[in-house]
Amino acid sequence: MAETKREIERKYEATGETPVPDLARVPGVAAVVDRGVMELDAVYYDTPDLRLAADALTLRRRTGGDDAGWHLKFPVDTGIRDEIRAPLADTLPGELAGLLRSRVRGDEVVPVVRLRSARDVRHLMDADGVLLAELSVDTVHAERLPKRTGEGRDKDTETETTWTEIEVELANGTDPALLDAVEKRLRKRGIKPSASASKLARALADTGDEPRAPAAPGEPGTAGAAVLAYAREQIEAIVTQDPAVRRDLPDAVHQLRVACRRLRSAFKTYRRVLDRDVTDPLGEELKWLAGELGVARDQEVMDERLRARVEDLPRTLVLGPVKARLRRRDAARGRSARHQALAALDSARYLSLLDGLDALLADPPLRKAAGKDPGKVLARAVRKDHGRLATRVERALALDPGEERDLALHEARKAAKRARYAADAARPTLGKPAKRLSKRVKAVQSLLGEHQDAVVARGAVRELGLLAHGVGESAFTWGLLYGHEEAAAEAAERELPEVWARASAPGLTAALTR
Repeated sequence: MAETKREIERKYEATGETPVPDLARVPGVAAVVDRGVMELDAVYYDTPDLRLAADALTLRRRTGGDDAGWHLKFPVDTGIRDEIRAPLADTLPGELAGLLRSRVRGDEVVPVVRLRSARDVRHLMDADGVLLAELSVDTVHAERLPKRTGEGRDKDTETETTWTEIEVELANGTDPALLDAVEKRLRKRGIKPSASASKLARALADTGDEPRAPAAPGEPGTAGAAVLAYAREQIEAIVTQDPAVRRDLPDAVHQLRVACRRLRSAFKTYRRVLDRDVTDPLGEELKWLAGELGVARDQEVMDERLRARVEDLPRTLVLGPVKARLRRRDAARGRSARHQALAALDSARYLSLLDGLDALLADPPLRKAAGKDPGKVLARAVRKDHGRLATRVERALALDPGEERDLALHEARKAAKRARYAADAARPTLGKPAKRLSKRVKAVQSLLGEHQDAVVARGAVRELGLLAHGVGESAFTWGLLYGHEEAAAEAAERELPEVWARASAPGLTAALTR
């Protein structure tokens, strides 16, 4: 069973003769305990074209030390990584393979570098004998492993390099400020931070086998380049959020779903730039993926909303096993929704979509407008989507309250998302006017989203009330919650004309081309 560890560390350049200063003088450190030298042997795996290294991921199989096994590291921030560990085995554990699926696809990961290290370890302890951090002086011998060429290996590609580095890693629960204090002492002795983010990165750099950054698609300074840059950003977000969804990280499903929606929206908005014969089928597949993920996301949002509604009620108004019924509903539907999301990510259909998106970037289906001035092309597209939103909002506001208006407001909400995403895609080109428009339209989208959430919650509460009544429980609280959701929807409808007035102010879209 894999386990996750948050790794917070810093690396420093050193030589075999570099003296480590007395760190017992660092504030908060009471003693430095020598733990001796351990021998580590790690083989790092990647695709032949180093896709993992290109995204700052590392996958290794290590023996020696107290954490022998398979380790997969994801970057979180500078000096911070999440390390997922699996027991030592001859082949890559399936759980780790799943986390690499969006990057590796159907390809094989192969050994690319072997690192053998002599690690001289010291523990930094506080006055109570609690471990604060581990400092190690690592003497590393790196060997770039030969790439496979047919039946054999190209022996000319073997290259070796050796270096020494100092690594300081915080123990769980230690204040990160300790790293600053330790670094201050090291710098006073002339010990400087490492230029490489990881041992693998240094080994690849020293052996001349670093991953190559993909060329930007489209002719620079054109509408095609601007749209493709935005498309690449969303595609990278899909690939990045995939393992986060599998790890069940907070907001991961939402972020992956948003990337799908943004990309699909861009395909629709910028049809004069990208050929819809190519993008429409991809858009349908993005819609499918977002829909499969939407079950989990919508369930999560509804659970949080209803729980908060119940918590806000006075205890005297919560009659019957309301919280217990919510917990049972949440647990049952939550498991089903997550299963559906993971099944989609494990499907051949999903991998085919990712391959199709890669093909779009590799050979963009550009139309004539793609070669034109990006300012004019993008501004025209944004204005068109804003006009579409205006039509839907005005139609909804002209209807009487009721189911038809609810549906019309939901359609307006979808148009608001598209108009906002269009403006966001154009921001690098159009600047502040696009940012201002996006902000105003986002307010409309948020208000319409609150209205839709209230409408959906109203239906869920009614269903729960009927279930409670059917087994003899009091339905009073469910009726009260229904009234709250009805009031929330009505409040959003009353506020909409004012919010829309700001998003449709004269000159707001005209400023896009000034």
